[in-house]
Amino acid sequence: MMSDGMLSQEEIDALLNGGDDSTTEPSKENLLSSIERDAIGEVGNISFGSAATALSTLLNQKVEITTPNVSIVERAKLSDEFPKPHVAVLVSYTEGFDGSNLLVIKTTDAQIIADLMLGGDGTNPQGELGELHLSAVQEAMNQMMGSASTSMSTVFNKRVDISPPTIDLMDVNANEGTDHIPNEDMLVKVSFKLKVGDLIDSNIMQLVPLDFGKDLVDQLMNPDTGGDTVVEPANEEQAQPKLSSTYPESKQASATSYPQESRQDESSYTNQRNANVHPAAFTDFTPHESVSVDQRNLNMLLDIPLQVTVELGRTKRSVKDILELSHGSIIELDKLAGEPVDILVNQKLIAKGEVVVIDENFGVRVTEIISQRDRLEKIQ
Repeated sequence: MMSDGMLSQEEIDALLNGGDDSTTEPSKENLLSSIERDAIGEVGNISFGSAATALSTLLNQKVEITTPNVSIVERAKLSDEFPKPHVAVLVSYTEGFDGSNLLVIKTTDAQIIADLMLGGDGTNPQGELGELHLSAVQEAMNQMMGSASTSMSTVFNKRVDISPPTIDLMDVNANEGTDHIPNEDMLVKVSFKLKVGDLIDSNIMQLVPLDFGKDLVDQLMNPDTGGDTVVEPANEEQAQPKLSSTYPESKQASATSYPQESRQDESSYTNQRNANVHPAAFTDFTPHESVSVDQRNLNMLLDIPLQVTVELGRTKRSVKDILELSHGSIIELDKLAGEPVDILVNQKLIAKGEVVVIDENFGVRVTEIISQRDRLEKIQ
């Protein structure tokens, strides 16, 4: 109640607090307009549609990446978005854009992807992600984003390239592995539905700085503002890309990829999208350059050391028999003379061979490669 026509201090504080509460959330929501949200979502829809094909080829599984959802998150409140540890992959652009984005997936999903990359069936992944498994996930994300950058080259009408990604285990609550998170206070989160066969039904999330997200929209709407163009537009109308007026319907469509099948679905989808953006000529691009980049990135896994063991045979003996061993004792093995020896990699049987002598050293000549089914049966 007012006294003498003046507001009391309590009333002033109530008005001030009420004003703060009513303006905080709308100001956050208004950081991106509806057109900007749709533009970022549609760019992600196209680029991750291509990424789904790359992941399907790597994992030999049907892959679906669908329905992007664009939102604004505060860096200080990321613990609410990611209350449990996740795997974070930082991808930086080396050409076409000045920025980076962070891919975030659940740890359980990363374990399944790593198991598939390393030859397993994904149904019984290891409990912890070791260095080898993280490297496998890193390469999968690298192939995905390499394919996505090629699609972005088409959308933005210029060459887009990325650096090899870096991977880390991110636990926001424990402040571990958070170095790769952008330092900006406000981040754009693009969340995609991810399905891999019958193994994964989850989400893969993309975090980009708010300024970088706005720059993507600006370059999409105004292609002459920066970057090296790839295709010369034929006229003024073609020089101005346009967002699809049917985007609210198109973003509901799924980007589905099947293993060992043609990329006809992806190509037809991309062509349809380009008709709404600009008449880009796909033949003007140089895919061989992207292939060479992928081949260089694949070399990251080729340097990982593995332990190769050639097993001549085995036997079981009691403790008494072991204690009675002396110089000159003979131990009979479970292998017949001339029978192929086992070749193991990281204690897993992968091949059989015969013993040979090279100069003064023993060697083994591979005579048979164990099938994947036989390997899995022997592991079990």
